[in-house]
This record gives sequence, structure tokens and C-alpha cells, in this order.
Amino acid sequence: MNFYDLIVSMEQAAFRPRPVVGAIVVVSGLAVSFLLWLLYGHHASADFAGRWMFLPALNALLNGLCAIALCVGLYFIKHHNKEAHRTSMLLAFAFSSVFLISYIVNHALHGDTMFPGHGPVRTLYLSILASHVILSIVALPMVLTTFFFSLTGRFVMHRRIARLTFPIWLYVSITGVVVFAFLKAYAY
Repeated sequence: MNFYDLIVSMEQAAFRPRPVVGAIVVVSGLAVSFLLWLLYGHHASADFAGRWMFLPALNALLNGLCAIALCVGLYFIKHHNKEAHRTSMLLAFAFSSVFLISYIVNHALHGDTMFPGHGPVRTLYLSILASHVILSIVALPMVLTTFFFSLTGRFVMHRRIARLTFPIWLYVSITGVVVFAFLKAYAY
């Protein structure tokens, strides 16, 4: 097999859904494992206490912008404006990606924030937080898979999985803002 044949076979393999979706699941699993370690195994240095305190608000802003971009993207696809839909969804993906970087930096520097509220408000907060965390773990591979199908022109599969991905991604984005609002009211 010469070099050209190797490249062609690699390109063909790259567009087969099963290996790519499998790689997405593995990468997502590694990312989630890292985030869990960051939240529960890593201890933030006291040197950063009081520094970069804008990060939680930035995270909430990015989540809110992602939610808006998702809704605008839905509007555009419902009105058959595919280019505007694509732009909106790429923007939502960009907001989510920058959020993830900011989230990692915030937790690496400051660690986890404990919710100080008590009683029913604590129960409500923990319920929202639990659903947010669980669905964010589910959303990551779904978003990546949805993008893969779109970017490779598999629009039937894209539409099928997007019907599941969209509400989960939107919920995670909105509840990210809600979690920040709870922490802002009670902890920050």
C-alpha cells in the first residue's frame, strides 16, 4: 500500500460513523473523567483566593449566550434558513467551548463552591444542579455527534439526533445560568 492509498483509506474511515462516534464517546468519557477529578480530586491553591472572581459570571454569560444562539438556530432552521442556522449553531458551539475552558480554569483556581442555603431552597438547588451535571455529561457526546453528522453531510442522522440533542443542550445551558443565580444569591 502506497502513501496515497493510505491517506484515501484514512479519509474513508474518518467518514464512517461508527468509529467516529466511538471516538467521540471515548473523548467525552476522558473529558468527563478529567472534570470529575478536577471537581473532587484536585485541591485549589490558596494563592488564587480572591483572584479571577469574574469567572463564574463569565461562565453564566457564556451559558446564556449559548442558550440564545441555540434558540436562534432553531428559529432559522424552522424557517429553512440553513446558512443562518449553521452560523447560529457554530456560535452556540463556540460559546460552549469557551465556557468549558473558563469552567476548567475557574475550578482549577478556586475549587468547588459549596451552596450554603438550607431547607427547601437547598433541595431545589441540589435537584437543579444534579440534573444539570447529569445532562451535561450526556450532552457532550450528543453535541459532538450531532455536529459530526452535520459537517459530514449526513442530514437525516443530524436531524434525528438533533431532536434529542437540542432540548438537552438548551436545558444544560439554561440551568447553568440558574445554578449561578442560586450561588450569586447565597454564596458569592
